[in-house]
Amino acid sequence: MVIEHADFEGIERLAVATGSEIISTFDEPERNDVLGFAQKIEEILIGEDRFIKFSGCKSNKSCTIVLRGSSKHILDEAERSFHDAICVLVNTVKNNRVLYGGGNSEMRMAAAVEKLAKTVKGKTAIAIEAYARALR
Repeated sequence: MVIEHADFEGIERLAVATGSEIISTFDEPERNDVLGFAQKIEEILIGEDRFIKFSGCKSNKSCTIVLRGSSKHILDEAERSFHDAICVLVNTVKNNRVLYGGGNSEMRMAAAVEKLAKTVKGKTAIAIEAYARALR
């Protein structure tokens, strides 16, 4: 595959996805130039915008997500939310330890303190039980 006079944003990502090298001119290609591959290239229309869709690339590690909204404000919010979701995903993949939210850690701590209170006698047990109730 050859794209001549490509002046659009993201040409580096396209080169990685198709497995190609970016060359400055195609007037005299050399044998050692690496040409990319895409099984299907098509122009699609989303709303009033035209896009070029590359399918079946050598490296299927990239994709494009098109966000659309009724106003600039809604689109900005959608983009921020999507960015936050991607950051959470990246951090989860990098560090597979997860701290559950929704009061999960507090409930587990309260259960552990309550269990401890059953092993202790006297006023100390009453104090521990009171602490466990305060955690809930």
